[in-house]
Amino acid sequence: MTTSTKSNFMPASLVSNLQQVLALKNDGVQQQRSSNASELNKVSSSCCSNSEDAIQGKECVKPVVLVTNGEGIESPGLTFLVQALALDDRLDVYVCAPQLDRSVAGHSVTVRETISVSSSQINGATAFEVSGTPADCVSLALSGALFAWSKPALVVSGINRGSSSGNNTFYSGAVAGAREALICGVSSLCISLNWKKDVSCESDMKDAVGVSLSLIYAAVKSIQEGVFPKSCLLNIEIPSSPLTNKGFKVTRQSLWRSSLSWKAVSTNKRPSAPHFMSNQQSLGIQLAQLSRDASAAGAARRLNSQKQNVEIESVGAARKSNSEKTVKCFRLEFLEEEQENVDEDLDIRALEDGFVAITPISISPPTIGSEIQASVSNWIAGALAKNPLAFH
Repeated sequence: MTTSTKSNFMPASLVSNLQQVLALKNDGVQQQRSSNASELNKVSSSCCSNSEDAIQGKECVKPVVLVTNGEGIESPGLTFLVQALALDDRLDVYVCAPQLDRSVAGHSVTVRETISVSSSQINGATAFEVSGTPADCVSLALSGALFAWSKPALVVSGINRGSSSGNNTFYSGAVAGAREALICGVSSLCISLNWKKDVSCESDMKDAVGVSLSLIYAAVKSIQEGVFPKSCLLNIEIPSSPLTNKGFKVTRQSLWRSSLSWKAVSTNKRPSAPHFMSNQQSLGIQLAQLSRDASAAGAARRLNSQKQNVEIESVGAARKSNSEKTVKCFRLEFLEEEQENVDEDLDIRALEDGFVAITPISISPPTIGSEIQASVSNWIAGALAKNPLAFH
């Protein structure tokens, strides 16, 4: 298995940890599991490195890993990952994930509304399902209002079905969960499987877990050593055939995104409330709409009764009444699209070529090159010169 790294992306010590745990041998999955177990032993020993504490029998503080995702707490990717992490008791595993699928929620958060939190059952982990978004889940988990610990060592968002490469990161609720952790000062990973419609199956997700464990253990170990990058999250994309991957490659974020397709749907049946809304939320919206309609109708009646003999001319007079207005419904779909002529060091190309693509994503303001800054300055100067009254 080969590896490809660029030293300007991640610290050399972290790269070394990744290389150690990702160097798969030719004898397949069993060797990988042995590597995972060996790396977890390193994690465990590092948390009890103080020999005096070990002699006195003091309890070691186990690293806390918080798991969330974008697809909902019952998704196979999260379930398989949590169960695998919980098999060894040297990590404390907690889950705070959306109640339902919020995979395309972006970095939206819930304000001016109440979200509900319920305990959930995942073997080996303390788990809660939240009626909000992935960003809500991580923000709540790190707030101190839900869990007793101060903060986890690592937040893992995944394993999610479908690529979050390129500009898809802006739509991805899974990436938002990891990004929210980074905003709160906690190291994080977002892990996705490049799921192919009508090709991928549930066993591929289980295989992706095997690849992910090595990365997670390497990250925890590096965090404890103080060498994990603090200025970025790592967006990890696993190829469609996880066990035959060509190695890992540190990549740059591309401009690729899934094609968006808006399709008209029948208006015979009004579209229902979004599936992520609770029954109470949906009912509340309906009642609010009824209230607004009633208020508008009442206002119209009062206006007509007060001005029966006044003729009113309005640009809106030609508009149809509410009962006659045309309603059109559309549905958005994301379409898979093959990429051509994309640089090899970009995330989507490495992923399609069979590599595990690891892309650092920073929340720091990007450095704008001097040429771009000069170009923008020249444009503003020219625009002001041509039409100074347009700017203040």
